[in-house]
Amino acid sequence: MYVKICGLRDADVAQHAVNFGADAIGVVMGSLRPRDASPETAAKIVSTVKAASTRVDTVLVVNRIPASEAAKMARDLGFDVLQLHGDAYELEDFTEARAILPRVWRATSLATHPELQSGEYSEEHLLVDGAQPGSGETWDLARVKPGALGAEWILAGGLTPENVSAAISATSPWGVDVSSGVESAPGVKDLARVERFIRAAKQS
Repeated sequence: MYVKICGLRDADVAQHAVNFGADAIGVVMGSLRPRDASPETAAKIVSTVKAASTRVDTVLVVNRIPASEAAKMARDLGFDVLQLHGDAYELEDFTEARAILPRVWRATSLATHPELQSGEYSEEHLLVDGAQPGSGETWDLARVKPGALGAEWILAGGLTPENVSAAISATSPWGVDVSSGVESAPGVKDLARVERFIRAAKQS
C-alpha cells in the first residue's frame, strides 16, 4: 500500500515520516491554511526527504495557483510531483503543467464527479478526496464503485490511524493519503499518529 503523508511544514517531521515508511511527502502551498508552507520551508523539506531516501516522492499540492505557475514552482523547488487539487483545474491545465513537470496528479471528489475515472486528464495518479479537501471529514465510501476508478488511485478524506484499515478493505485503493487525521492540532503533525497510520495502512 502506497502511503502519502500530506500537509507537512516541518522537515524533521518529514524525516520521521520517511523513516516510518511513508512513500510520499506532500507539501501544501497557496491556499489551504493552516497547512501552507513557505517556499523556504518547502525547499528544506524536499532536500531533507531526498537526502533520506531516493524512493520517496515529494509532492507539491495546490488548489488555487494557475497550473503552469504551480508546475514551474514545483520544478524550481525540486518536487517530483505536482498535485492539482480541486475542480478549478480542467484538462488544459494538466496539459500545460505536464509540459513543465511530467508527473502531475489530479485530486477531486466523487461528490462533484460521480462518474470519475482515473486517466481522464492524463494524470499520473487520481486522488479521490471528500467534498471539502483538508477538512478531515469522512465521506460515503459506498460511492466508490469497484474497478471504476482504475488500478492506481489514491483514497483521501477523513482517514485516520483508527479507520484506514477498514477504508482500504471497503474500497481497495492503490494508495492512501492523510493530513488532518494524523494531527494533534490544525497543521501540527503528531509523530505517533503518523507512525500508527503508516503501519495500519501497510498491514492492510
